[in-house]
Amino acid sequence: MKKITFLAIVLISQLVFSQDIIINEVDSDTEGVDTKEFIELRTPLPNTTLTGYVLVLFNGSITGGDSSYFALNLDSFTTDFNGLFVLGGPELTPSPNFLLPSNFIQNGADAIAVYRSSELDFPEGTLATTDNIIDALVYGTDDPTDQDLLDLLAQTEQINEDLNNNKDNESIQRNSDGTWSLGSPTPRELNDGSGISPVFIDITPSKTIVDEGDSFNIDFSTLKPLAVDLIINFSLANRTFTDDDYNGPSSIMLSEGTSTGSVTIDIVDDAIDEGDEFINIVVDIIEDPFILNSNFIQIIVVDNDFTVADWGIPTNPTFDKVNSTGPTNYFESLNGKSGNALRKAIQDIIAEEGVVKIHTYSDIIDILKSADQSPSNSNQVWLAYREESRPKYLYQLSSSGTGFWNREHVFPRSRGGFFSIEEDDVATGINEWWETSADSLRHANSDAHGLRATDANENSSRGNKHFGSINNADSYAGSFGTLGSFRGDVARAVFYLTIRYNNLFVVNGFSDVTGQLGDLETLLQWHTDDPVDDFEMNRNNVVYTWQNNRNPFIDYPELVGYIWGDKQGETWNQSLSVNQNKSQDISIYPNPATTYIQFKGIKTATNVEFYSMTGKKVLEKQILNGTQLSLNLISGVYLVRIITDSKVTTKKLIIK
Repeated sequence: MKKITFLAIVLISQLVFSQDIIINEVDSDTEGVDTKEFIELRTPLPNTTLTGYVLVLFNGSITGGDSSYFALNLDSFTTDFNGLFVLGGPELTPSPNFLLPSNFIQNGADAIAVYRSSELDFPEGTLATTDNIIDALVYGTDDPTDQDLLDLLAQTEQINEDLNNNKDNESIQRNSDGTWSLGSPTPRELNDGSGISPVFIDITPSKTIVDEGDSFNIDFSTLKPLAVDLIINFSLANRTFTDDDYNGPSSIMLSEGTSTGSVTIDIVDDAIDEGDEFINIVVDIIEDPFILNSNFIQIIVVDNDFTVADWGIPTNPTFDKVNSTGPTNYFESLNGKSGNALRKAIQDIIAEEGVVKIHTYSDIIDILKSADQSPSNSNQVWLAYREESRPKYLYQLSSSGTGFWNREHVFPRSRGGFFSIEEDDVATGINEWWETSADSLRHANSDAHGLRATDANENSSRGNKHFGSINNADSYAGSFGTLGSFRGDVARAVFYLTIRYNNLFVVNGFSDVTGQLGDLETLLQWHTDDPVDDFEMNRNNVVYTWQNNRNPFIDYPELVGYIWGDKQGETWNQSLSVNQNKSQDISIYPNPATTYIQFKGIKTATNVEFYSMTGKKVLEKQILNGTQLSLNLISGVYLVRIITDSKVTTKKLIIK
């Protein structure tokens, strides 16, 4: 830290302790995901109302521009028996007075300030100011000094919280003379150890995951026997989990002379598919000097009333059970085009400015919970690469990824050159979005067509590798022992992204050029080997409801051949929509087939055309109802166009 003259110290000390409220302690950077970060305020007297004050956080980054990103009106709060008030993350011990989300307090160079004002005076993006200021701290986490922010807040030094590289065991603390120092965090206790010693209460559930119809205990304990009787009131209801979902008490009395107590909660086994739900054990404010070591404790209730979809999981796929929900003429403008004109026509649809929507990166979590919902259990997501289902509630929120899932960019961000901004940290829902265009490359960061639910550790293992041979260090093909059911999905997602956004390309080999992803030859083969199934079509439909655009290579897999395959340069002509198989009740059996197939539902002489997944016609015949058609086709997936009475039905056929 910079040295401060004795006179400056005296002046600061007089200023600080003549104030009604000061910033007493800050811990903005803890190990891993910042779940234990906190800000502690202090008043000279205990139990002091904070009415008339506002706490403001300022972003000192280049994009933040030394402006506010959060303001909290303190009118409804009061400091405790030691004159302290703490705002902190969900894993902070002891429990904060005001709960902040994980990773909410930004790492430096940033600032915290208290004003005698209102939050209305500090809308997001307000430049830091000294008007009505009471106290301020400019801090860093091994960051260059932000002199502009210091000047704006009339501060003389930026305190480096990470000076000793001891994130979990060091915070910035106000000394009695008004200066700052680093020390072991002491949230909800005075920095110098004076004041009333809190009596900490531990709350421990016997289970953190409980099935419907099961029960669990909540244990309460103090470090030493109580000198008086203590009544603790608590609630369990949270969103869809209500009082009707459990039986049990909502309070407990710990008697004088004891240090423990317990209650039992029974979960009601109803017949309603509510999804897995979260219980929050929330304890009411209790009398001084008692402080909870933890509050807002979360328990998962696993619902046994999940639903199973009519279509199969990707490792046991079904076909033609899920139809496109796109408009009949959605891709009609592609007809008669070829080459670059066809590319441009596709882009004009899937990147149409004023029509297509992009949501925040946080919204992607909710989108994936629907788009990648497991067909075998509506309370789970299907994980690409690992090829397994996992509960939706096991989304990764901490630094450990073991057992959790998260968001995977099939086109790695570092290779694509797209990124998150601060607004991406907030889920705004389906009714708020950004307008976008083909040039809005940053929006590829949260384009749901290009993201999948994956095992968190598998995501880390894939990193920013290209797709290709599993034995090539520069490429990725999934884990050993998997069936590769994700490969066609990945290929079509990459193909979509390279048409949707300018400056993204799929190339042969393993390029180090930003904007290029390989390997094209591999992805073309994956597209052929792993055809569009009902899971992928349903996914396309879900994303369409959010983004108002579709992946054309899912609706029309043969388009791939016209852009990258052996049909390049040829004219695309698909006069009918992907929903037109509804116009005729025609079926093919057996499917999968080996050496022959038969047709049911044909009333007159009918032409049938067989196409490979690259768009190449491999067979054409005329048939009648019940005709047994001998086949001599190699194993794979084919599109069968059945043309009768001026109507066309397209079916998928698997040849074993």
